Amino acid sequence: MPDVLVVESPAKAKTINKYLGSDFTVLASFGHVRDLPPKDGSVRPEEDFAMDWEADERGERQVGAIAKALKGARRLFLATDPDREGEAISWHVQDMLARRGALKGIDVKRITFNEITKRAVQHAVANPRQLDVPLIDAYLARRALDYLVGFNLSPVLWRKLPGSRSAGRVQSVALRLICEREAEIEAFRAREYWTVEAQFATPVGAKFTARLTHHEGKRLEQFDLPNEATAMAAKAAVEAGKFSVAAIEKKRTKRNPPAPFTTSTLQMEASRKLGMGAQAAMRVAQQLYEGVDIGGETVGLITYMRTDGVQMAREAIFAIRDHVKEAFGDNYVPGAPREYSSKAKNAQEAHEAIRPTDVTRTPDQVARFLDDRQRKLYDLIWKRAVASQMQSAEIDQTAVDIADQTGRTRLRANGSVIAFDGFLRLYREDEDDRAADARAGLATAAEDEDSKILPPMREKDGLKNGPVAANQHFTQPPPRFSEATLVKRLEELGIGRPSTYASILQVLQDREYVRLDKRRFIPEDRGRLVTAFLVSFFERYVDTGFTAGLEEKLDDISGGRADWRAVMHAFWEDFSKAISSTSELTISDVIDALDEDLGPHFFPARTDGTDPRACPACSGGRLGLRLGRTGAFIGCNNYPECRYTRPLVAPGAEADGAASFNEGARELGVDPVSGQRVQLKRGPYGLYVQLGEETEDAKGKKVKPRRASLAKGMDPEGLTLDRALALLSLPRIVGVHPETTEEITAAIGRFGPYLKMGNLFKSLDPDDDVLVVGLNRAVALLADVKPRGRGLGDHPSGGVVEVRRGRFGPFAMHGSRVASLPKSMDFDSVTLDEAVKLLAEKGKDLPPKGGKGAKGKAKAAPKKAAAKAPAADDAPVVKKAPAKKAAAPKAAAAKKPAAKKPAAKKPATTTKKPAARKAS
Repeated sequence: MPDVLVVESPAKAKTINKYLGSDFTVLASFGHVRDLPPKDGSVRPEEDFAMDWEADERGERQVGAIAKALKGARRLFLATDPDREGEAISWHVQDMLARRGALKGIDVKRITFNEITKRAVQHAVANPRQLDVPLIDAYLARRALDYLVGFNLSPVLWRKLPGSRSAGRVQSVALRLICEREAEIEAFRAREYWTVEAQFATPVGAKFTARLTHHEGKRLEQFDLPNEATAMAAKAAVEAGKFSVAAIEKKRTKRNPPAPFTTSTLQMEASRKLGMGAQAAMRVAQQLYEGVDIGGETVGLITYMRTDGVQMAREAIFAIRDHVKEAFGDNYVPGAPREYSSKAKNAQEAHEAIRPTDVTRTPDQVARFLDDRQRKLYDLIWKRAVASQMQSAEIDQTAVDIADQTGRTRLRANGSVIAFDGFLRLYREDEDDRAADARAGLATAAEDEDSKILPPMREKDGLKNGPVAANQHFTQPPPRFSEATLVKRLEELGIGRPSTYASILQVLQDREYVRLDKRRFIPEDRGRLVTAFLVSFFERYVDTGFTAGLEEKLDDISGGRADWRAVMHAFWEDFSKAISSTSELTISDVIDALDEDLGPHFFPARTDGTDPRACPACSGGRLGLRLGRTGAFIGCNNYPECRYTRPLVAPGAEADGAASFNEGARELGVDPVSGQRVQLKRGPYGLYVQLGEETEDAKGKKVKPRRASLAKGMDPEGLTLDRALALLSLPRIVGVHPETTEEITAAIGRFGPYLKMGNLFKSLDPDDDVLVVGLNRAVALLADVKPRGRGLGDHPSGGVVEVRRGRFGPFAMHGSRVASLPKSMDFDSVTLDEAVKLLAEKGKDLPPKGGKGAKGKAKAAPKKAAAKAPAADDAPVVKKAPAKKAAAPKAAAAKKPAAKKPAAKKPATTTKKPAARKAS
C-alpha cells in the first residue's frame, strides 16, 4: 500500500501527487479539522487550561478519508504549512486519527517545505522530523488567550455597552490605534507658515530655483515666517539683493535595495502599488504558492507567503545573481551576496522570505498563464526578490548656497542626478507613504527638490535675479491609517503575526467598527464607543506594550524557553480580576466615562461660541450620551419632559444623502388643510415625516400623529412641504388597469416602495419615484407578476372557493378552511370540484386571528397554532393544532407542564449546549 501524505489544500495535494507518483496517496485536510466550540467552557482555567476540541462535519469527513487511506500503509507524512498554524493542524490530525485507532503500526512523520517544487518536496520526504512540541504549545497558548479574552470581555461589552459586537485581544488594540489617530486628527489645529522661493539664471542663461534659508542674518526655521507681512518683508529683501554662488557642495550617496518580501511588507506594497487589500493579496499569493497551470503542468510560482523572515536560501540567492548578471550585466551584481535581517520586533527568522521558486520564470514568460491580479502580484514579488540581490544605486547630490553681498540673505538650491541606477533599474520602493498617496491621487505632495537637476555652476559666479514668490502653507494633520501603514505599525509594535493581519483588518470592518474610505480607515462611532469603554475599564488589555509583551511570551513558548500553562496562569489571574471588577459597574458609570472621553467628538466646539451641548428642543436642557437597548444615542437630560434624541450615526444615512441631517427634527411647513405642522424627523428605523403632534382622545388614550417613512434614495435636504404631504397621503391611486379594470395603488411598505393591484404586489425599481410613477409604468411592472390567488367559484354551502400561493406552497381556501394542494395538482388548472373535494377530505380550520376563541376560551393553544400559520391571505394548511385544541379550557392548559418527559432523559438534551455568540 502507498504511504499517505497530508497537506492543507486540495490544490496543493494535486500538485504534490504528480511529484511523488503512485508510491504516495496525497490527501488534503482543508485547513483546520477541529477548533474550540464557540461556547462557554471550551477553555477551563480551573482545570489547568484544559480545552475541548470539536470537529465539524467537514473535518470529520476529511479525517475519516485519511484513516481509510491509512489501512495497509506504513507511514503517514504530515506536510501542512511550515508555521504555527500548520504545526497545529498536523497535531490535530494526528490526535484525531489516534483517537480513532487508525495509527496502530503507522510511522508518523512531520515534513515541511517552503516551496512546492519537485526538488523541495522530495527533499522534505527524505528528511522528516517529529512534531515541534514547543510550537504546538505556543499555538495552544495563543488559542486559549484569544478565546478567554473574547468570551469573557465580549459579554461585558454586550451587558454594559448595548449595541457593541465583540472584543478581541489583538483586534481591540488595532481598533484603538485607528481611533486614537482619528482623535489626533480632530484635535489638530493647522498652523500657518510661509516660504520664499526665487528664480535665478546662471551667466549662460540656465534657470533654476532656490529657497530662502537665511533672512537678516538668521537661519529660518519652519515657523519663522508666520504670516504674510513677514513673508513679504523677506521677499522684498530677496528682490533687492544682488546674488552670487557662495558655495557648492557635491557628494555621492548610495541607496541600497530593500529586503525581499515578508508577509507584512507584501501586504503594504500590494496596497500601495496595486490597491490590493490585505485579504485579497493573501488570497492571490496563496494561489501562486499552491500552483498555477503552466503549459499543462501545475507549478508553484512563489515560496510560502506567511513569513516574517527576510533571508533566502543560498541556492536561490546564487540563481538570482546569475540571472542579474545575464540580464543586466556584471556591474549590476554586488561583489558578495546580500544578507538581510528583519527590523520587525519579535521577528522569526526560521522561514524564508517570499521569493519566486524559479527566477528564470520571469513575469513576462508566465503572464499569459495568470489572471490580472496574479500577474501583478507575481511581478511585484519577482522584482523585489531579484532587486534585493542587485547593486546599490549611486546618486550624485548637489547643494548650491547663494548669498547677497552682505551675506545676511541666503538661499539654497538642491539637486541630484542618478549616477548609476543599480537596483532602481528594476524596482522602486514606496518609502514615503505620503508620496505614495500622492501618486494614488489621495493627497497633494510637494515636488521633491532633491529630484531636480541643477545647471553647471562655479563658486563666485554672478547670478541674474528672476521672479520671487512668497508661498503660504499650513501644517497638515497626521494621515489616517491605510491597510499598509496599519500593518506596518502593528509590526513595529510587535503585535500580531503575519498570518493574522489580514483577518484582523477584515474583522474590524465586519463588526462595523471601522470603514475604508479612499483606502483609509475611518472609525465608526460604534468603534469609538467600544474603544473608549475598553480604555476606561480595561486599559491594560488594550495597551500596545502589554499586548506586545504577550507576543514575546508566546515567542518564548515556541522557542522552548517558557511553559505555556505558567504563562496562561499569570495572565488569567489578573484578567479574571479585571472582569470581576466590572460586576458592580453600572450603566451610568459607563455613560459618564464615555461622555467625558468622547464629548469633543460628538459635541465639537461651535464657531459662534454657543454651547454645543445645548438642547435645541427645550430651554436649559443639556445633551449627552445615553444608552438604550439597541445602542448609544444623544439625548436631553430633561427627559421625560423633553424627548429630544438623535442617533450617533444612522445606518445608511450617507448612502441616502442624509449624512448632514442629524439634528433630530426640521420644520417643513404647515398643512393647508389641517393647519398642523409637518416635520422631518429621524427615528430608530431612519427618516420620516410627521403631521401634527401626539394627542389624547376623550378617554385619555394617546393618539399618534400620522407618519410616513422616506423611501431609500430620497434626499432629506431637498425635501419640500409638497413632497412631504404627498408621502403622508400614501397609498395613492395610480390608475385603473386597462385590461383587468382593477385599481392600481402605490405605497411604501416595510421593504420599500411597491405597487398593488388586487392580490398582486410588485416592488418599485430604485429609479422609480413612488410619488409620481405613472399608469403605463405600473402596468409594465405588474405584467410579469404571478397572481397570488384566483377565485374558482361558489362553494355549495355558500362563499367563494379560492386557490392561493403561500410560503409553504399552493393551497385551496374557503372561509377559514384551508387545504394544501398535492404536488400532482397543477395550480393553474385546479377546478372548483377538485378544490371542494380536497377541502372536505383534508381541510383544516385556521385558528381565529389574535389567538382568542369566539367565547373567550384559552389563549395558549390558539397562539401556538397561529405561530405556525401566516395571515389568511397567504396561509398554508395547518396540519396540526385542530380546532378542538383551540377551545381547550384553562384548567387543561395549566396541567400541561405535568406531561413532561421523565427526568432520566434530560442529559440527552443538555450535552449539546446552544452555541454562544462567537467572540473574536
